[in-house]
Amino acid sequence: TGQTVINDAVQGEVTVENAQLDDMILLRADVTPTYMLAVVVDDHDMGVTHVIRGDDHLNNAFRQLQIIRAMGWPEPVYAHIPLIHGPDGAKLSKRHGALGVDAYRDMGFLPAALRNYLLRLGWGHGDDEIISTAQAIEWFDLDGVGRAASRFDMAKLTNLNAHCLRETPDAELLPLVLPRIEEKLGTVDAAGRERIVQGLSGVKPRARTLIELADGLAFYARAGAPPIADEKARALLTPDARAVMAKLAPALEPRASDWSEKALEEAVRGFAEANGLKLGQVAQPLRVALTGSTASPGIFEVLAVLGPAESKVRLLAAAA
Repeated sequence: TGQTVINDAVQGEVTVENAQLDDMILLRADVTPTYMLAVVVDDHDMGVTHVIRGDDHLNNAFRQLQIIRAMGWPEPVYAHIPLIHGPDGAKLSKRHGALGVDAYRDMGFLPAALRNYLLRLGWGHGDDEIISTAQAIEWFDLDGVGRAASRFDMAKLTNLNAHCLRETPDAELLPLVLPRIEEKLGTVDAAGRERIVQGLSGVKPRARTLIELADGLAFYARAGAPPIADEKARALLTPDARAVMAKLAPALEPRASDWSEKALEEAVRGFAEANGLKLGQVAQPLRVALTGSTASPGIFEVLAVLGPAESKVRLLAAAA
């Protein structure tokens, strides 16, 4: 008879008629306890004060509360938080991407980005979207948890991860991205590491995950001519373009004493003008020769990072 009332820290006051509660089985035939009994005793023995879990366990709370009250034990604060749904509104499952954190690590997501995203799925602090771990610790309170289910959106997580990549210092990114590069290319020598360090700031604004960052830095890691990424890139190395690369290599040699982006831009523009070419007719095949791709950081930045010797090797390889 009567009712059981729970003042849930998230769901508010929730009432159930006791007539709806069944007489639970507490011990199995072999006298081992069922979950419903074991979880209550375990929480009590460990001094648990707050039970924070998915709202699909709310019905269990009414049954467990009967045991707690029967034993005369202190009642915990219950907080039943909404579940995470997939894009179609159904409870999140593996087909939606409900994976372990190790899977998101393997996909190239930063821990800080995943923490931030999961935090914002069911909780808010005003209009703040980007929340550091330190701020989360300072700000978090159960009062900010919503009652409605949230939808997991991989695109939003990816965009947030791209922001975190841009904000993460290069020194912190290097030990995260280097193993991914070496997994594909083998051990990177000291010169390759130095090029990666110098090139990180130019590549990370273009990357959304550590995988994309590693792929974007790969041409810095290996010495010598980079492999051509695709037919689009290969098509830019026409016989005329290869001839231009052959002439450009010695034309840049006098700049070795001032191998800066500004000096290199002046040199390449001067070379194009002297040979009656538009800048694109030089820069496009130059990008492919140096990076193996049609997409990269600024071409003068790439030249500066590679250095005069490595740049010459790649230009002559493309010319050949």
